[in-house]
Amino acid sequence: MANKTTAEKLATLQKGYTLEGATIELGAAIIDGELHKDAPVRLPLSMMNRHGLVAGATGTGKTVTLHMMAEQLSTAGVPVFLADIKGDLSGLATAATGSEKLTARTEGIGQAWQGRTFPVEFLALGGDGNGVPVRATVSSFGPILLSRIMELNDTQESSLQLVFYFADKNGLELIDLKDLRAVIQFLTSAEGKDQLEELGGLSKATAGVILRELVSLEAQGLEKFFGEPEFDTAELLRTAPDGRGVITCLELPTLQTKPMLFSTFLMWLLADLFEDLPEAGDLDKPKLVFFLDEAHLLFSDASKAFLEAITTTVRLIRSKGVGIFFVTQTPKDVPAEVLGQLANRVQHALRAFTPEDAKALKATVSTFPMSDYDLEETLTSAGIGEAVITVMNEKGAPTPVALTRLRAPESVMGPSDEALVRSTVAGSALLAKYGTAVDNHSAFEKLSGKAAAPTGPAAGGSVPREPVPGGPVPGGPVQGGAGQDDVDAEARRIEEEILGRPSSRPAPSAETRRRTPAESAPAQRPGEGDSMVGDIGGMLGGALGGGLKSMARSIGTQLGRELLRGVFGTSSRRRRR
Repeated sequence: MANKTTAEKLATLQKGYTLEGATIELGAAIIDGELHKDAPVRLPLSMMNRHGLVAGATGTGKTVTLHMMAEQLSTAGVPVFLADIKGDLSGLATAATGSEKLTARTEGIGQAWQGRTFPVEFLALGGDGNGVPVRATVSSFGPILLSRIMELNDTQESSLQLVFYFADKNGLELIDLKDLRAVIQFLTSAEGKDQLEELGGLSKATAGVILRELVSLEAQGLEKFFGEPEFDTAELLRTAPDGRGVITCLELPTLQTKPMLFSTFLMWLLADLFEDLPEAGDLDKPKLVFFLDEAHLLFSDASKAFLEAITTTVRLIRSKGVGIFFVTQTPKDVPAEVLGQLANRVQHALRAFTPEDAKALKATVSTFPMSDYDLEETLTSAGIGEAVITVMNEKGAPTPVALTRLRAPESVMGPSDEALVRSTVAGSALLAKYGTAVDNHSAFEKLSGKAAAPTGPAAGGSVPREPVPGGPVPGGPVQGGAGQDDVDAEARRIEEEILGRPSSRPAPSAETRRRTPAESAPAQRPGEGDSMVGDIGGMLGGALGGGLKSMARSIGTQLGRELLRGVFGTSSRRRRR
């Protein structure tokens, strides 16, 4: 290969990137230091659901690459999801203006450039930023993802799964964080603890850890994210009236303070899509391309169960027409099981300033097919806006490795004017649907006997459920250990300890009534009626010791499937109806 002439190398690349169907134009090849606009580098649109990796050191142009690919996907009628960490991607809504430097670059790679705007929808987690608020219910988010945010260990995660299972089977809707706190305090109270002991038990210490972490989430302001109306991930699949795909841009202005929420929320989106979308097989173009930025946050200190769930989602969501592109600094940030499923590679420059950098460089080179390039030298000398590329061709084989000068975006490479973003959000059809938070009747109200707070019109209403077995009557008096006073007292104590200042939570009400144990309905025991809780008490006894997830998988019963809910323990309200 080292003896090939430039003409032979050029012919190899031209043949390798001659494709029949629709493509995403990535740029033009650089061979032996010379740019060849007659050697375009392309990515088949039909292969974008084979997933991909965009990697490179900070400042090498990864965000611009996402920007350029999103534009072409939108033009091809493919919806796109982007996480806007630095605020730069809002420029998709503003047409770029030309310059002599830009003209020289685009003409050099054979790009017919003109400034354009693209249909953009701006979202914001819980309304934190300029965008339509995005919320998820605690129940929908599920115990595995919630455990990830709270950094719980395996035993604590298993205990949280038991809490979710109990709530699911007993009509206690977990909408926001106060609902989950109320259920945990009920189960550890004198009136409720026997209920969960039949399912393996929940120790006071474990409950305390979970409660403490819940209050910590509230102290960080994350209670705004959990609630209703819940965002329907089908909104990500929309096209504009002119047929172009809508680019959904998630604003993340406080990523640095909430990195775990960001990465975990993205997996909730994917898990929800995975559960809802039908099998699609091979398509001419994907239904959605999802760019998952800062991918290393997903995998850092992740549990084995969490990694298995990510791997399963990436492997199976392809057949539902969704492509995922992980964006990070080096391939080493992505576990081998996931990396092996990423067929399309765009590798920007890497630096080798330290021994660790040198190891990462060698590891990156080892993941590429054999090529006519000295990849160690190429990857350390590539300029901004250049990348080493290999993708999957229409026959399912890797294309030749090509050092590529990438195309320039046709919209602004930077933030749009804030007034434009605000007007776009104000004019969004989604704002009326998701703009106002609501607080429907759910677990907290059922356990405390209080009415839901009148925060807005009900989102579809709340369906009355059966009373908790052995627990309080929905709408009845406050149950011992689960009332708002108890919840707030514990929350105040923990909040003051965490924040180091007096809590802003209200003082307990003197009018709150409690039921005595004698007033409580008797708990249902195994063998009484056909209660699922009673019947499975013995089966799940001591399950925590061996790991609840492993037990559920080994049982292979309907119970196991219900307990794990979805791949990530998620449970969309749309699927529960």
